[in-house]
Amino acid sequence: MNPRKIKDNIYWMGFVDWDSRLFDSLIPLPDGTSYNAFLVKGSEKTVLIDAVEEDLFYELEGQLKNVGRLDYIISLHAEQDHSGCIPKLLSMYPEAKLVTSPKAKKILMDLLQVPENAFVTVTDGETLALGGKTLEFIHTPWVHWPETMVAYLREDKILFSCDFFGSHIATSELFVTDEGRVYEAAKRYYAEIMMPFRNVIKKNLEKIAAYDIELIAPSHGQLYPRPSFIIEAQKEWVDGPLRNKVVIPYVSMHRSTSKMVDFLIGSLVDKGVNVEQFNLVVTDIGKLAISLVDAATIVVGTPTVLAGPHPDAVYAAFLANALRPPTRFLSIIGSYGWGGKTVETLAGLIPNLKVEVIDPVLVKGAPTSEAFAALDTLAATIAAKHEELGLA
Repeated sequence: MNPRKIKDNIYWMGFVDWDSRLFDSLIPLPDGTSYNAFLVKGSEKTVLIDAVEEDLFYELEGQLKNVGRLDYIISLHAEQDHSGCIPKLLSMYPEAKLVTSPKAKKILMDLLQVPENAFVTVTDGETLALGGKTLEFIHTPWVHWPETMVAYLREDKILFSCDFFGSHIATSELFVTDEGRVYEAAKRYYAEIMMPFRNVIKKNLEKIAAYDIELIAPSHGQLYPRPSFIIEAQKEWVDGPLRNKVVIPYVSMHRSTSKMVDFLIGSLVDKGVNVEQFNLVVTDIGKLAISLVDAATIVVGTPTVLAGPHPDAVYAAFLANALRPPTRFLSIIGSYGWGGKTVETLAGLIPNLKVEVIDPVLVKGAPTSEAFAALDTLAATIAAKHEELGLA
């Protein structure tokens, strides 16, 4: 794709990846993604903000064919999806300096073996004059690595935000036109990548509030011509209220656990509690991550396999622990054949979750009337807990 004009002397470059369905060998990409780089030309200096994966350099190289000189390559975030081809760019433009935060310098030297003399580091609030255009660098740590920063183009009121406010979408539309579609994609992106750092992200949102922003240009996904849309959404995800919702990730081998899940869902709904159910055998983990952003309760459903929880349930617990959602309550349901340590194993996998554990319901073999009665009690307990929080 050719360079695309954003404003006078400001261009989108990069790669629209329509076909990939997995990011970082981990995150599903149902809608593909994009790797955005931005060329900014001042009357005196020209800069490229961020880059692309090393394997995608051929596209960026073609887009730069008419750019005779780069004075600066700016790396807002050292992760390789934005930095991988920087060594090739430096070979292509040997006069260019690599502008980073001080922490990013060491990381890029480690990851890409960039020589130290290639760097210029910038402090928080430092500016770079390009001639009629001025970039201000704002350090935004833990969005989502410790070295990250964003860049504000003062004269044009553009915030180049890298992973901050990103979304995974492949589209020919440069700017957001369908906010409904982007809302879910951006919430998925936040849940999968940013949610563990929400307390720091809250501070970074407060930090950028001082700037008059007319356009947000992230390094994944479309550009936001209405910045308040995505800024307010992020505030809601970071600091918004929990919802009267139970998320039930489960797996069942011989229908015993699935019968328990079905009964529990019906009982919760009867008591006014909303439910999102995820069969872990077929679940898109991104959808599960989205549901955890504002769920008050998680109930994991699992059979016992070799004296412990099913591996898919282990993965769900590990994922929740890594993402650190603001969930308040957790329980476990399932069946076993002769015994085991399902509860102890799962409990040991979630040290990061600040939750109250509600008594689990584990049954030997197929669920009986007593088991269903215990599930009904569990549903009543959850409903009461939600009501105490003012969620009902």
